[in-house]
Amino acid sequence: MASRRGRPLTSASRGHAQDGGGGSVASRGSRVMAAPEEPCGGAERGREAAGLSRARRDPAAAAMSRCAEDPVSGENEEEGNGINLMEFSDEILLHILSYVPCTDLVLNVRKTCRKLSTLCLDKSLTHTVLLQKDYKVNKDKVKQLMRDIGKEIYQLNMAGCYWLPSSTTDHVTRCKNLVKLNLSGCRITSLRLSKMLSTLQHLRSLAIDVNPGFDASQLSSECKATLSRVSELKQTLYTPSYGVVPCCTSLEKLLLYFEILDRSREGFMLSGQLMVGESNVPHYQNLRVFYARLAPGYVNQEVVRLYLAVLSDRTPENLHAFLISAPGSFAETGATKNLLDSMARNVRLDALQLPKAWLNGSGLLQHLKFNNPFYFSFSRCTLSGGHLIQRVINGGKDLKSLTSLNLSGCVHCLAPESLFRRAEDDIDSSILESLVMSCCNLRHLNLSAAHHHSSESIGNHLCQLLSRLKHLLSLALPVCSITDVAVNMEKPPTQPNAVPQTFGKKTRVGVQTYPRNLADQACQKLESSVFWTLMRSLRFLETLEIIGSSFSSAMPRNEPAIRNSLPPCVRAQSVGDSEVAAISQLTYLQSLTLAQLPNIVTGSGLVSIGLQCQHLRTLSLSNLGMMGKMVYMSALMDMLKHCKCLRDLRLEQPYFSAGSQFFQALSHCSSLQRLCIVSRSGTLQSDAVMSFMANCLEVVMCHMFMGESLTVCRNLQQSIVRRALPVLWEAPRGQMEVGRRCGETQSSQ
Repeated sequence: MASRRGRPLTSASRGHAQDGGGGSVASRGSRVMAAPEEPCGGAERGREAAGLSRARRDPAAAAMSRCAEDPVSGENEEEGNGINLMEFSDEILLHILSYVPCTDLVLNVRKTCRKLSTLCLDKSLTHTVLLQKDYKVNKDKVKQLMRDIGKEIYQLNMAGCYWLPSSTTDHVTRCKNLVKLNLSGCRITSLRLSKMLSTLQHLRSLAIDVNPGFDASQLSSECKATLSRVSELKQTLYTPSYGVVPCCTSLEKLLLYFEILDRSREGFMLSGQLMVGESNVPHYQNLRVFYARLAPGYVNQEVVRLYLAVLSDRTPENLHAFLISAPGSFAETGATKNLLDSMARNVRLDALQLPKAWLNGSGLLQHLKFNNPFYFSFSRCTLSGGHLIQRVINGGKDLKSLTSLNLSGCVHCLAPESLFRRAEDDIDSSILESLVMSCCNLRHLNLSAAHHHSSESIGNHLCQLLSRLKHLLSLALPVCSITDVAVNMEKPPTQPNAVPQTFGKKTRVGVQTYPRNLADQACQKLESSVFWTLMRSLRFLETLEIIGSSFSSAMPRNEPAIRNSLPPCVRAQSVGDSEVAAISQLTYLQSLTLAQLPNIVTGSGLVSIGLQCQHLRTLSLSNLGMMGKMVYMSALMDMLKHCKCLRDLRLEQPYFSAGSQFFQALSHCSSLQRLCIVSRSGTLQSDAVMSFMANCLEVVMCHMFMGESLTVCRNLQQSIVRRALPVLWEAPRGQMEVGRRCGETQSSQ
């Protein structure tokens, strides 16, 4: 029922790509350690990374407009005792203007006065133009923008501008000096691509989609000449093809995203075979970075094997990053084995990620040579702690260059040997200590999807050891790893005949009362709490995921959906509101994922996070508290009233009631752009949804998978689209921006 190609903002698609694929908010370590979209440098954070939402940037532009309403007197007079914005130095004004979208600068702000007219065309503001997620941009604005500053643009990012017609890309030809161009997610034909690239002689970096119907034979000789100079290519494949890779004879960085379906829209099975002779082996000899991310499906595996077969004939000597993210089972073939053997003999790597089947049971790690590694991913591999220390860290070798380490799903990675070890046994703290000492500059660490239980030894708790990593920016941990061993030991043992927490009627065993005030919680919480200490020491953490080791989303992307998830780990039973409140110490937190915390009673810690973490942009909450009842609704609504910068919200909770009070609280999130609710047996109020969509004008995606009937879902979707249509018409031509706001609303049973 979605109106555009793309997946809902779910655990699966903010991906439940545990192996590093892109996908969903509640993914098991997806945000923290999924291989970055451009894993080996070059991912521009741009103005979006400055931490200011559009709701905060537009008022700044409006303020400058008010200060400069009178082009003459506004620059020379002081208004009362206030400060005239135009009296600031050019350097300060340029810094302020850098937070305003380029379209607003060129089309609006520069018309306010002579001084701003000059500053808005400064090279520091026009060098890079970001149209990604700028949902107010239409074809006419792009045309005017390219006409005014086209020759000054060196980097243009139009990724994900799905609402723009394909003819919009025709205006890119005005950017004669363009060096970097990103058209991922834009609709473009082979002929339009050929015409556009023929004029961009300075282009060195390109990102495009290859859709069904793409024909490389339609590319002109001028276009192929431009492609021959491109050194960086990102290509998303929706059909079996080499795309423009054969034309890029100077490639140094190749990023491939395989999104090919196994069946066509008509239901026919697709084949992954490519035409022989489309590729040329010598074209890959300059390759330094090879990255491939696969969506589920056998066709994607067949096509990527053909790309790898080309590399296996002659491995590039300068290859220093080799990353393949593949969900599920991806068997090793003779060609891939030859490629890996050749890599072990001829290259020294700085970044490595391989499918688990290629590493399990092989001695590959023992033979691979590394130079100054900065990224390792061993997700889901049966890698023991002994092998991790001996083969990867080389017996405690100094690895200060390593900044990202993904050990998601590596059940035995913190134990000396995997043989005869149970998953719930205690970890070997000496292995983690060696890891922390050797990799002291880690920025991103993922230890999720495994039971990492600390022993009773004083000072050797996992949280205490991780607190030494002062440079961490993102962290993913299982719930059972953050519990205090001493507190856990004081709790009475769990009865063997206890009924696991699943759907259905629950046995009441007593409810502990929790204070709603953070100060009272801090008084009740022991000062020696290891998790509180960890949060206190990681003040600059931006991304945090605390996910139950047995958690499985109801809507995963890369694994089968499980009707009844496994019960939480026994040690996780003591993790509740006070631990959640500890997260509020992270002042700079931007993304938070909490899943399968069974001891949430009131959700009071969420209120503390809403009050203290004012930079929070992404929030995902799944299966908190007892599964049979939504126990933290009141606290969640209080929290949302303080989340002014929140853009992405994902809730997965059975029996969730999305009523008027919830949507009224959600309306306080003025910057919200994407909403996803997954609730088995959940309910919603259509009038409340309509009121919410009318108040939150920035919302561009609303996905609700509830227990309502299909008739209710269809009526709600039609009502939202009809109500959105008048807003989408723009004078004077009356052109409609389809999908800017509500065209992507999805509600499913």
